[in-house]
Amino acid sequence: MKKLHLLFAFFFIIASVDSAIFAQEEYTLNSPNGKVKVTVSIRSDIQYSVTHEKDVMVSPSAISLTLGDGKSFGKNPHLKKLSVREIKETIPAVIYKKKQVSNHCKEAVFEFKENFNLLFRAYDDGVAYRFVSTLNKPFVIQSEEASFNFQGNPHAYIPYVRKEGSFESQFYNSFENVYTYTTLSELNAKQLAFIPVLVEGVNGKKVCITEADLLNYPGMYLNKSESNKGLKGVSAPFPKEIKQGGHNMLQGEVQSRETYIAKQEGKCNFPWRVIIISSQDAELTNSDMVYRLASPSGKDDYSWIKPGKVAWDWWNDWNLYNVDFRAGINNATYKYYIDFASNHHIEYVILDEGWSVNKAADLYQVVPEIDLKELVAYANRKNVSLILWAGYYAFNKDIEGICKHYSEMGIKGFKVDFMDRDDQPMVRFLADVARIAAKYRLLVDFHGTHKPTGLQRTFPNVINFEGVFGLEQMKWTDLSTDQVTYDVSIPFIRMVAGPFDYTQGAMRNATRQNYRSVYSEAMSQGTRCRQLAEYVIFESPLNMLCDNPSNYMNEPECTEFIAAVPTVWDNTLALNGKVGEYVSIARQKGNLWYVGSLTNWNPRTLELDLSFLGEGAFTAEVFKDGVNANRVARDYKKEIIPIPDDRKLTIDMASGGGFVMKIISK
Repeated sequence: MKKLHLLFAFFFIIASVDSAIFAQEEYTLNSPNGKVKVTVSIRSDIQYSVTHEKDVMVSPSAISLTLGDGKSFGKNPHLKKLSVREIKETIPAVIYKKKQVSNHCKEAVFEFKENFNLLFRAYDDGVAYRFVSTLNKPFVIQSEEASFNFQGNPHAYIPYVRKEGSFESQFYNSFENVYTYTTLSELNAKQLAFIPVLVEGVNGKKVCITEADLLNYPGMYLNKSESNKGLKGVSAPFPKEIKQGGHNMLQGEVQSRETYIAKQEGKCNFPWRVIIISSQDAELTNSDMVYRLASPSGKDDYSWIKPGKVAWDWWNDWNLYNVDFRAGINNATYKYYIDFASNHHIEYVILDEGWSVNKAADLYQVVPEIDLKELVAYANRKNVSLILWAGYYAFNKDIEGICKHYSEMGIKGFKVDFMDRDDQPMVRFLADVARIAAKYRLLVDFHGTHKPTGLQRTFPNVINFEGVFGLEQMKWTDLSTDQVTYDVSIPFIRMVAGPFDYTQGAMRNATRQNYRSVYSEAMSQGTRCRQLAEYVIFESPLNMLCDNPSNYMNEPECTEFIAAVPTVWDNTLALNGKVGEYVSIARQKGNLWYVGSLTNWNPRTLELDLSFLGEGAFTAEVFKDGVNANRVARDYKKEIIPIPDDRKLTIDMASGGGFVMKIISK
């Protein structure tokens, strides 16, 4: 019955245009509420522009695909047919920040005589377009023209690739960096930026650029346009020769590339190019655009997928204490992690790098200090599941065999790392891993990878992604790195694309003055309550506890809270926020609400509007920065407070601080 309900939730309208025709070659498409409008101009080329309540958000920008035979999707096009429909459906989400996702838009399908279609969708919160090939033969894409032009010279938040040199060398990167706040005219044209990118529009509005439904095509970077009016898309050419190398011989290093960017078999969908518009910054923290646009999964049974927390070894460098064995990569250490996880109802323990023979790039070779079968049996008795870390090159040797072998042993998932590319073969690798792992009921956590583009909807067993400048950076970064400001930037930018494995939970916390990088005993920037609040603020269905069990057992209040916080939610609400300054988010699970807030290095007082609670009496378990948290970052206070009848709650946060609470109905 649910399938029928969803089917009939579509409303189709066939028409020549959606609204007024300005000229024979110019068409407009309005969003359902009429606030967003995309205008498509079809003359010697195809250009689009986007407005929001008459404010120009994207000025005329050309788009096209150039094929290997010199033909083009978009140059000198001949329109054959235009169909417009309204889509109005509710998507049941499997592993997500809410149970249901509204998908309501107007869609225009332009059909051209040159064997391609062009789809535009206008949502109340943005616009997306994609090319569709109707060719019946294989072809290659030589290049893509994806431009995003803006009026004036707006500022933008740019995550540059952290590598200098040619674009060829920059295509090999980890997709991790803080944001550079700069005007578009001052962009470094020699540096690529990975997406999402956030541009400041007029009247305080924002434009977030990303992509969705990337399954068999290279990912998009952005670079300064030659016209100096905005940004242009850049994609890595197709690899011609790849050599094993890199970190512990686990990476595929491209030695040469073809002249084209992608190979296609014939009829195919290209990725959605996504432009998300917000009137208020906070709206970005609860965007569903990428999830809406992703391909739905073809499977119905996802009951075996179990999100949750992970006791993690690598960040804390296996630094246990008050134990009677030598800590390290051995069964005794991992049994200790398993015991800790079991005692705190933590679902998983991960065996990170080191369990398989170093530099062999062979996941069937296990180091003699580890007996995996014994660990699996021990974990099963403790109601804990195990996840294995795997380097890309080793995993790609035999995806099917590795998944089959370890699923039969009782392993529940893989954390696959060091892809560090998003050319077409690497993007296809992620989809292949997702599909094969699902066959063997294995979870996948992609590290060393690009931002998510909706693969977690297509394959819900893909439960998390890195592609974020996470807490691991605090193990080695220099003092100039401002992680605190980054923390209050990513909810508005990177998190728009989807979940991320930031790996929070540090029990060593430092003020701005006291922070230093210590690889083996790492610390975080900001207060203890900041680390707690990040479990609510950051979307992360498979969420790490980065510190070691010994430290957590010395902090029972904080550990109890972290272990109990859900990782998937029934509902999410954006409460307030400003990019780079502060953010507050509320998330619901069952009859519980969690609310988290973060600030930058400025101490801050905020008023939270809790009117979403509705009628009734409520109390809250609160963790707030202590009176001395500006000097001693681990200082915090836990208390139980009543929620005011007027639903207005004033909170204070220290420099680099945070606030978090669990709300319970009386």
